[in-house]
Amino acid sequence: MKLGLNTAKGVLLGLLLLPLSASCAPDGNGPMDERPMRVDMIVKMDRGDYWNTIRMGAEVAAKEFNVKLNFIAPDNENDYKEQIRLMEESIKRKPDAIVLAASDYEALGQVTDRTSYADIPVVSMDSEVASTKVKTYVGTNNYEAGQKAAQRLVELTGKESEIAIVNFVKGARNADQREEGFLDYVARFPGISVVDIQYCGSDEELAYRLTRRILEKHPGLDGLVSLSAESSIGAGRAVVELGLGGTLKLIAFDNPPEMLELLQEETVHAMVVQNPFNNGYMAVSAAVKAARGERLEDRIPTDTKLIDLDNMLWPENQKLLFPFVK
Repeated sequence: MKLGLNTAKGVLLGLLLLPLSASCAPDGNGPMDERPMRVDMIVKMDRGDYWNTIRMGAEVAAKEFNVKLNFIAPDNENDYKEQIRLMEESIKRKPDAIVLAASDYEALGQVTDRTSYADIPVVSMDSEVASTKVKTYVGTNNYEAGQKAAQRLVELTGKESEIAIVNFVKGARNADQREEGFLDYVARFPGISVVDIQYCGSDEELAYRLTRRILEKHPGLDGLVSLSAESSIGAGRAVVELGLGGTLKLIAFDNPPEMLELLQEETVHAMVVQNPFNNGYMAVSAAVKAARGERLEDRIPTDTKLIDLDNMLWPENQKLLFPFVK
């Protein structure tokens, strides 16, 4: 049975009005003083369902814990130099804490180290950064997410097959870890060949062109995985235009509306879906703890789910598939 997107969103609205799970909330009953705590959240991009949902979760936590949230990002997810500049400006402002989703693991390391001189705690979110000054990481276990995608693709294509990868930003820790997890899993099967890996830089149009090029170069390709929302949108479009929907086994990441439609049409066979609302919420609550000097675990993981036609109507999966985005 196909589920209309508008109907599903309407059904889900009641679910989204329920109180947040207690597991999301940090210890304590609220802010410790009357002055709003200032938190800069520096992410990779300021558009798209994924980042909008992160922002929504962060704003809910900011309201709950008396935080003045400054949500900022470059125009392009590839622009790590702009992220460095935004970090430098944040250090000058001296907020109580910074939440950083680093677009490049190595490049953002040095400026993150400098936050310690200004006594500003940093929480890493979504993708990690090469700095020992980070108090904790909040987000997906990206290596594990890559393995989930690989396991399902192998189940679909069999152990004698040709597959390809459309990744997003080379050098971003989450992109690298997803690819590493995927490749480590398929390496168990000598009969599987990874014939191509391309990077679209989180550009949907480039992902489309790269996918078309892969499919035209390898007409016998059995399976394809796209490792981000943007790469999935572009890859899905190419698969449809070349008439390969349902024939080529496609695993997508995240849950843009375009992918939900292709999932119902069985062009996309499964999606690895993150929980961006929780990422935003828990990152801000961790930043509050860090600013108060409280001890944090090294990692605060948020789970991923592999969603397909068989389980997409489960209530817990509906909450992930149709996040409440402005």
